[in-house]
Amino acid sequence: MTSRHTTAQQILGWAAIALSTLLACFWAFWGINENFHEGWFSPSLLRNLALMVVQYLSPMLIVMLISVAALRWPTFAFLFIGTVAVALAWFLRRNYAALGLILLPLLVLAALYQFGRPQPQRWAWRVLIGPPLITLVACGAWPAWMAFHRFDDGNYGTRTIVGNGVILVWAPEGRGWPSFGVSWYQANHSCAFLAADGLSLADRPQHIWRLPTTDEVVRSLVFRGANAGGVWDAGPHRAHYRVAPEKDSPLWKVHAPVIYWWTASESGPLADYVSYNGFIQTVPKRMRPGSLAFRCVRDPHPESVPAAP
Repeated sequence: MTSRHTTAQQILGWAAIALSTLLACFWAFWGINENFHEGWFSPSLLRNLALMVVQYLSPMLIVMLISVAALRWPTFAFLFIGTVAVALAWFLRRNYAALGLILLPLLVLAALYQFGRPQPQRWAWRVLIGPPLITLVACGAWPAWMAFHRFDDGNYGTRTIVGNGVILVWAPEGRGWPSFGVSWYQANHSCAFLAADGLSLADRPQHIWRLPTTDEVVRSLVFRGANAGGVWDAGPHRAHYRVAPEKDSPLWKVHAPVIYWWTASESGPLADYVSYNGFIQTVPKRMRPGSLAFRCVRDPHPESVPAAP
């Protein structure tokens, strides 16, 4: 084997290690943050851990496992990584953007491992496994701490909540505050038909309850049970907070998959939704992911509403 050939194999091998490590670190960062943002809602620790591994950390684990296998048996790299690539191509066959972002790197990775031979191998193993695990722990420590310390007072009934310059009565758990995703049209319909007690839907519109506006949700968001000091700036479509809001009582249910709420702020086929952490986005009204629902509100007596600061 010539020196030039060995050098080429070294370059290809370390390129494979570098690409694997970057991919695994990216998915570790994304997965652990998403896990504690939209996941980790079950009262069961085992269910939370299972969801974390299967749904949020599986991309990182898949990249690490196929890379370890390809490094250990490089002549079968195309077989290992190609099988995963084909499976993902079938699963993502209607998502062309995901195909380009996932399938192409995997095919490049397969070629690099097939022909590359990184040396010394002990450092290849360390680079392949160490940085993703460090990324996972470093990026997950703070989100985990915040999720573990969410405030839940257990009161899911009707709540009168004093916000930042606004007072609203928020619907109790049930038809006016579901724990499953709905479209904007369903949310608006439910609030219009919601009975005075907030627990059932009437046969005809009652117009007692309604969806809150983006401004009202922003001003009502909380951190550890206290108002987060949110102010809505409609011009740039952005909110500012004294402290970052969290998924806490009395507004949110800690043990529910819903992390976004529809608002009454809409324009044509689009409407705003607000996340528990204060993020606002305008999306099509027909969307209905499992994490996007609503909570109806009604106004208290006008004389009890304080002036906005």
